[in-house]
Amino acid sequence: MLIAADIGNTNIVIGFFKDGNFLFSRRLHTGPPQSVDEYEMLLRGMLFAFNGDLDTAESGVVASVVPELTGVFIELLKRITGQKPLIVDHALKLGIRIETDFPEKVGHDRIANAVAAYHQHRTSLIVIDCGTATTFDVIRSDGVFEGGLICPGMLISAEALYSRAAQLFQVNLDKPEQLIGKNTTESMQSGIFNGYCAMIEALVVKITEDLKERNQPEPKVIITGGHATKISEYLPDAAIEENLTLTGLSLIHLLNQK
Repeated sequence: MLIAADIGNTNIVIGFFKDGNFLFSRRLHTGPPQSVDEYEMLLRGMLFAFNGDLDTAESGVVASVVPELTGVFIELLKRITGQKPLIVDHALKLGIRIETDFPEKVGHDRIANAVAAYHQHRTSLIVIDCGTATTFDVIRSDGVFEGGLICPGMLISAEALYSRAAQLFQVNLDKPEQLIGKNTTESMQSGIFNGYCAMIEALVVKITEDLKERNQPEPKVIITGGHATKISEYLPDAAIEENLTLTGLSLIHLLNQK
């Protein structure tokens, strides 16, 4: 069994794979780092609920954008599997080429997303990850990762609004019933939600135009991340891939087996 850990700024997503097949995943709040012992207990609980046994895990792979947790999970997975986990890096075998100014600085999660998306679709792609930050990653039809855009996530945008305006406050971030708010709460909800969706719609159009100007085919749009389902109706032709990052980690692990 393979344990894949996607360590993000808000959540840690743990995925379990058997013979390359996805079994299930569980989500933890990133929060303050816990000890290796505490994380091991959490993983054992996850597998127990699935009628699984942590002791059957043979290998691990980690993508992390939280440096203080990277070492903890290296030690954790080494203890569980008996070997050091694979740490995602631009220099690994990926099945794509990363052609950015600083490939070593591309986020591990973005690499995993690009690997999974290109492996599945083999065409030009726009991969949108709606997490703490909202990232747009652009992959050409020949498998070149060109770079992308990094924008504030919906929650960050909301927090910026009510933390900087004395008379505004925290609101629910679900889709409002109507566009025009009739009070402060409805107006904030509509502005945050519809503004976020409009940003994504507009950027997809601009990226598509840019690719077409360079003789790339119409890009396939892939959406993943915590807010993916919320925005899906605004991009009806897009595919939602809830486990895209974990799938990418599993593929990277497979590609780099000795």
